[in-house]
Amino acid sequence: MKRSNAEILGEFGPFPGVSAVHGVTFDGERVWFAVGERLLALDPDSGETVRTLNVPGDAGTAFDGRHLYQIADARIQKIDLATGEVLASIPAPGNGADSGLAWAEGTLWVGQYRERKIHQIDPDTGKVLRTLESNRFVTGVSWVDGELWHGTWENEHSDIRRIDPGTGEVLESMEMPAGIGVSGLESDGGERFFCGGGSSGKLRAVRRPARRTA
Repeated sequence: MKRSNAEILGEFGPFPGVSAVHGVTFDGERVWFAVGERLLALDPDSGETVRTLNVPGDAGTAFDGRHLYQIADARIQKIDLATGEVLASIPAPGNGADSGLAWAEGTLWVGQYRERKIHQIDPDTGKVLRTLESNRFVTGVSWVDGELWHGTWENEHSDIRRIDPGTGEVLESMEMPAGIGVSGLESDGGERFFCGGGSSGKLRAVRRPARRTA
């Protein structure tokens, strides 16, 4: 396994009225993050929040290219990006103990925090298709360029890991600085991961390693 120290490229926030950052996703232009009773959209170039959706969100957030998906309590809600309308809802596999959320190739991937698991589920029914095991509490989940990454946060220690999507084996780990945790996690498809900072109320940009080639 390759180990390195995470390189923090920048910080955003804390934001007015935000006590914690939960799920994080990216729609190609803006970083969306869940803050309890709302979803906020950040322009990562200016650092300004540019949209608000009044949709509850206390865990992971994902984007499928058209819709947002948001964990709220024990449900995953499908949201119209333009209007904020909730279009559909399915049960979350952790029944309220869920964490990260990511979209990849027609399915959702859901972290289950204290159970140290990641579930691949059917986005229409919530049926669990596959379960991967971790050895640490799982937070944010992200797919980018065919790679599965997730955050961990346990005993005041966090890292960002690349894992084998078939076996869950840890292939790479980037250690976060002491005292800095990772809640939500998403890539911009380029050199950045965006990481929720939990109760710090901040978002952070972390350098994503260059994609490996065979």
